[in-house]
Amino acid sequence: MSPYSVSPHPTRPAYSPPASFLSSSSTLLKPSPPNVSRQLLSPLSPPLAKPSPAPLVKLHQLPKEAAAPRRPGRPVSSAPPQTTRPLFEHHPFVVTWNIPDLVCNRHNISLDTSPFKGVATPAKVPGQFLSLFYTDRLGFYPHVDLASRRKLYGGIPQRGNLKASVNKARADINHYIPSKTTRGLAVIDWEEWRPLWDRNWGTKRVYQTLSVAHALQTNRSLTVQEATDTAKQQFQEAAKSFMSGMLSVGRTMRPNYLWGFYLFPNCYNYGWQESHYTGRCSEEVRRQNDELLWLWDSSTALFPSVYLQASLADSPKAALMVRNRVQEALRVSALTRWSATPPVYVYTRPVFVDQNRRFLSQGDLISTIGESAAVGAAGAVLWGASADYDDQTSCEALSSYLTSTLNPYIANVTAAAQLCSDYLCRGNGRCVRKNYKSSHYLHLNPDSFRVLRVQKRYLVLGRPGLAELKTLSRSFTCQCYKGLSCTPRTYRELSKALMFRVKQGPYYKLKSLTKAASDNKQQASISQDNLKS
Repeated sequence: MSPYSVSPHPTRPAYSPPASFLSSSSTLLKPSPPNVSRQLLSPLSPPLAKPSPAPLVKLHQLPKEAAAPRRPGRPVSSAPPQTTRPLFEHHPFVVTWNIPDLVCNRHNISLDTSPFKGVATPAKVPGQFLSLFYTDRLGFYPHVDLASRRKLYGGIPQRGNLKASVNKARADINHYIPSKTTRGLAVIDWEEWRPLWDRNWGTKRVYQTLSVAHALQTNRSLTVQEATDTAKQQFQEAAKSFMSGMLSVGRTMRPNYLWGFYLFPNCYNYGWQESHYTGRCSEEVRRQNDELLWLWDSSTALFPSVYLQASLADSPKAALMVRNRVQEALRVSALTRWSATPPVYVYTRPVFVDQNRRFLSQGDLISTIGESAAVGAAGAVLWGASADYDDQTSCEALSSYLTSTLNPYIANVTAAAQLCSDYLCRGNGRCVRKNYKSSHYLHLNPDSFRVLRVQKRYLVLGRPGLAELKTLSRSFTCQCYKGLSCTPRTYRELSKALMFRVKQGPYYKLKSLTKAASDNKQQASISQDNLKS
């Protein structure tokens, strides 16, 4: 999960975070006293004491973007292809916790992870909802230790032992994912080389050099150009065998987990220092990603990264970078042989990669998590490095940030995604922007909803109005889950659905609150009770 590195950037322009597509006021969560007469939308956590409004943060309107040429790919107006059903039923967008907590626990600093669906640590802990396979945790990964220049397991994929690696991988999977029935995410983090020859630049050129040397050793009659051409072919074929082989054994042994490689696909849309930055992936990058169809065909989930550098703090360019990375992942997922597209889970961090003591602002969260939800991702993974939280001060800062900023926003955006799915998509799909380049977001209207924090847990109370649902319908369409129909409801159907919910108000008020009060299960649990069977 190492941060990417780019060249320094000029002074960033002033920025105001975008407004919610449902919001008509300047606050994300409008403070108001508890009122149980309002319908319970979604018990994100059980209330165990008198509720109090969650911390509030201001939202302002994002200036409209300049018109840009239409991007090649799926037309804006076409219906998205069917996608894999969510791991958690009735939760179209989820955020998973993947941050180390050992130091924080040592200092007795509690971290409120109640809004997260799935809580895991990057440490070597078996049986987690998210199993993270670093280079030393899955098979025998051939690579070069750049610090020592040691060639491990052959150094380059064409010198590796794939059979031995697969056998080792089977034992590793049995260890880290012992259950054959639970569901979750399996992420392979191999970053030492890239499977396309031309993408191994910088320090990764060592794999090209070693590959050419290997080709010459095999056939000394080759010219340098012939050896380079041979090396490229051998490298890419071997890289494909190793990566697809690991995914194949994972899918076979643990089919209930969603398997994929971290950082794939990538958009390489750096260069936000440019004044006319659009964030769009270049045609060359798209063509190269098309060459990796074998990888998308082998994956059952895609895990692009949208880590932010401090130069993108509170900048509209962050949203441009993120939406295009997620859109590219959605594009390649639609190319696969699967009957339903693999879901996209976006890796993000609560801190900047080059300033790991500086947390993302509310606007930055909208540009990362909010963009991912609105464009059509199935979820986000919040990852953290050990160095980010390695003392009492950093743990206390994280604990405070969760309560004040991150958790209220996660509760808001996940509940809004659920609301949109329930009303517009009949609960059979997730909402996606009609135009991925728009600035419409899945946020709750503060005039209709409030997020309550109850003993470090979150409860969303409220009910949308018809005008809000119409706005929703104009801005979003539906991506259906595999085998289900989710044609977006018409205005008349939305009105009927709303009237039905209004009539059910007293029932929801009493039964849902009573059930929530007695339900003390952790939402982060990966037990079958919490997961879609």
